[in-house]
Amino acid sequence: QVQLVESGGGLVQAGDSLTLSCTASGPTLSAYPMGWFRQAPGKWREFVAVISRAGSSTDLADSVKGRFTISRDSAKGTVYLQMNNLKPEDTAVYYCAADPDPVGLSRIKEKYTYWGQGTQVTVSS
Repeated sequence: QVQLVESGGGLVQAGDSLTLSCTASGPTLSAYPMGWFRQAPGKWREFVAVISRAGSSTDLADSVKGRFTISRDSAKGTVYLQMNNLKPEDTAVYYCAADPDPVGLSRIKEKYTYWGQGTQVTVSS
């Protein structure tokens, strides 16, 4: 059983940066492709970014391309979401998730088995 924990959320102003981190207890994160999703109030949970198990491939939602970067440090067992030039529409609870398919690079949240509890990101205008 993989237990994921996100950290790094907070309240920032538009144009600021934040870095979210995701760590795991139990099996190491390096065994899984890892995704970031977000859910704003009254909206569906949406895909933000995904990184392959080896870290060699990534995919980002169009709404965050050029502003967000996903990366992983296998030695530290941590996955990061670097968020630059934040906008009020980025306000949401951000979740990391693990895909049990070792070759996955999916945007589909139903593909992900393990989820963290989320961290709140609020961007004021």
